[in-house]
Amino acid sequence: MMLAIQRNNNKKGFTLAELLVVVAIIAVLVAVSIPIFTAKLEKSREATDIANMRAAKAAATVTLLDDAAVTGNYYYDAQNGKMVDATAAKALTAYGKGTTKDAKTSYSGYTATTDYTTMIIKAAINTTDDTVTISWVTPANAN
Repeated sequence: MMLAIQRNNNKKGFTLAELLVVVAIIAVLVAVSIPIFTAKLEKSREATDIANMRAAKAAATVTLLDDAAVTGNYYYDAQNGKMVDATAAKALTAYGKGTTKDAKTSYSGYTATTDYTTMIIKAAINTTDDTVTISWVTPANAN
């Protein structure tokens, strides 16, 4: 009788095979989810860049409407949300987020396969035809 009680007490816990099955299932789930998370991360980076482009265009349009004599190149200071001249632009820290991975995000003037991590936004303001053109440049190339 004592031997039967001891055998029942030794049945606690999981077998090695059960643990291996659980580890294998977790490994498959991780292997499937990593590319999905990576793609979502890149998509959010590109969305940040596009939001900055829209904000830069809005700020440049406000600059154009405020002053009719502002023709030229201005640069978007994303930290302060305003346009600055070329001198101040050289001191800006690059704020682009998108990398060369393509997350299939599209916007006029934005290429999803370009690395924007070293760039800032340039707004070319033309008062002759009241247009604003947005592009990306490195801070060192601000002129």
